[in-house]
Amino acid sequence: MKEVIFVTGNQKKADYFSELIGHEIPHHKADIDEIQSLSLRTVVEHKLDQAYAQIKRPVLVDDVSLEFKAMGRLPGTLIKWFQDEMSHEQICRLLDGQDRSAVARTVLGYYDGKEKTYFEGRLNGTVPDKPSGNDGFGWDPIFIPEGYSVTRAELSKEDDLKTYKTLKAIDELSSFLSS
Repeated sequence: MKEVIFVTGNQKKADYFSELIGHEIPHHKADIDEIQSLSLRTVVEHKLDQAYAQIKRPVLVDDVSLEFKAMGRLPGTLIKWFQDEMSHEQICRLLDGQDRSAVARTVLGYYDGKEKTYFEGRLNGTVPDKPSGNDGFGWDPIFIPEGYSVTRAELSKEDDLKTYKTLKAIDELSSFLSS
């Protein structure tokens, strides 16, 4: 198993991530700048460089993007700031009368000081007319994964795991870490 430290400030996210991988992955909260770019890969690469510079051991970081078809690549990687300024209800209102199709993307990056490896996940879906549900993370109450009729915040534990593994490219990452 490759040595790695998951760099995140969110303990719940770190615990859930370890559950999905199938074994404990240590995590570390580091002070990392969140650059503003619509390129998910660029954001993750910047995080990798900063995390490795601070920890000086192999690191794993991630970032997420939620893109609304009607808005091009927005809010994209800026979804965190949209949520800081607007309620989920207000975000849903942005799409009134427009295509509600959305795509959630995640890039996980691994860096051992020599080589960077990226894992990309994608989950198609839609934005509901109004937010719903109390479980999950961040924007889960405003994203209905393709093939479902409820938001990620309302999914059963089994369906939540299934969609999260797709979004986070967990199987691909697990294989890499095991090699």
